[in-house]
Amino acid sequence: MNRRGFIGLSIGLTAITNWLLSCTPNKKIKGEIIGASSSIGHLLRDNKFSIPSETSNTKIIIIGAGISGLSAGWHLYQNGISDFIILDLEKHAGGNSTYGKNNISAYPWGAHYIPIPNNDLVEYTSFLKSCNVITGEDSNGLPVYNETHLCFDPQERLYINGRWQDGIIPNFGVPDNDKKQIASFLKKMDGFRYLKGVDSKDAFAIPVNNSSKDVSLLDLDRLTMKNWMIDQGFTSEYLHWYVNYCCRDDFGTPHHLISAWAGIHYYASRKGKGSNAEQADVLTWPEGNGFLVEQLQKNISKQIKTNSLATKVLMDHDAVTVEYFDTIKNELKAIKAEQCIIAVPQFIACKLINDEQRNSLVKNDLQYAPWMVANILVNKLVERSGPPLSWDNVIHESSSLGYVNATHELLQQDSAKKNLTYYLPLTDSSPAEERRSVQSKSHADWADHIINDLKKIHPNIREAIEEINVMVWGHAMAQPLPGIIHGDIRSKLSASIDDKIHFAHTDLAGISIFEEAFYQGLTAAKKTIATLKR
Repeated sequence: MNRRGFIGLSIGLTAITNWLLSCTPNKKIKGEIIGASSSIGHLLRDNKFSIPSETSNTKIIIIGAGISGLSAGWHLYQNGISDFIILDLEKHAGGNSTYGKNNISAYPWGAHYIPIPNNDLVEYTSFLKSCNVITGEDSNGLPVYNETHLCFDPQERLYINGRWQDGIIPNFGVPDNDKKQIASFLKKMDGFRYLKGVDSKDAFAIPVNNSSKDVSLLDLDRLTMKNWMIDQGFTSEYLHWYVNYCCRDDFGTPHHLISAWAGIHYYASRKGKGSNAEQADVLTWPEGNGFLVEQLQKNISKQIKTNSLATKVLMDHDAVTVEYFDTIKNELKAIKAEQCIIAVPQFIACKLINDEQRNSLVKNDLQYAPWMVANILVNKLVERSGPPLSWDNVIHESSSLGYVNATHELLQQDSAKKNLTYYLPLTDSSPAEERRSVQSKSHADWADHIINDLKKIHPNIREAIEEINVMVWGHAMAQPLPGIIHGDIRSKLSASIDDKIHFAHTDLAGISIFEEAFYQGLTAAKKTIATLKR
């Protein structure tokens, strides 16, 4: 058979296959919406509690067992302090780095990787050494990364113009002029990566607070990423799709809303290098950043009280009292401490301390992005042409971010069944409108959305799915809108109260990444230690 005949036959067979699949009756998809404990969390909003049934004592109380709270606890423990308690509403610690598992593998419910860290982050790299993620240093002082934690190849692919391509930067079928604009944009981002301000600081650093305060750079925080790109002559639709994808991926915010400073930070802040890893590499696990959650809590698990909703923080001249609702015993209790770290989002913090002024600041300036994350158990998938299944699988012009293959890092993985973690930042309307909208969605609604999206790349997706479980994060992260990073809102909300109450969360950083959460917790812990010493 000649090549033309073979291609014609292949196209015909594909069409017949797709037609047959479309004729298959829709099966009911197993699974449920599991969600964070929003119904219990709303008790805080209503705040109808009685008098605590008992009061205990500790030196330091931490509210919130997300990454910031766990990091604070980890740092206290590293400094010889174990007299502390961490409260958290959920059944498990981890915040939006939590994870689940089935008989195939673990899988993330939120954050699913960390980039290679910048080499100047001493405390952070020290933590990664304690996890055996960094196994040593080479003769040049560069960290050596554990090969089993580096993302295996193939790392990522993009479905674009009717087929898969390697990498997620648009390339296949992209016109030459667009490719030139993309190359020019990436070159400009690389220039920002190594740019120094007049104060000799990195223009874009991690943590964000270490960045240069050069006035010419701060101006970038006054306009949106999309407007900045247009001002710079970047008009390619393919480039705008790519930048918008990246902004929605890291910040849950479209590029027409996000601060240009934050958008550029996404590309320009990563400068890490290892003996066996480059700046663009990532570290990941089947459970995503749940692996790091387990490492942070392994020595402090006895100090963590889950199923415990903090309801009120009261301060007098020599102590801080935290009231909390024990959701297992259905009792209100209290803990008295010398120091308190509030490691929850600010919209919750202002209710805990009953601060109307803080509440007004948060309402006026902070918007929290809602997300839907689904874990999908599948058997054999029909693939489109191009590179094979990768760790990260993205669909051009989809409302979703595609999915990661949670089984990708398993050394011995089942070739048929896999866990796919699907990410959908809810950005079509305002965050408040999206939160209202998801309340009316059923499991079947979410399953239909996922299937309609993924059938573009897997024609048999409905038949291949064995189960879909859905998690909705109503307030996943604060959006870095113009004026948030370099305005005064973050410093106002970060300020400690009477050297007794300290705050730690990525909404105080302005950017929701693991390093920022880690250093938020570390900074708060240092403040408590310094105050106790005084």
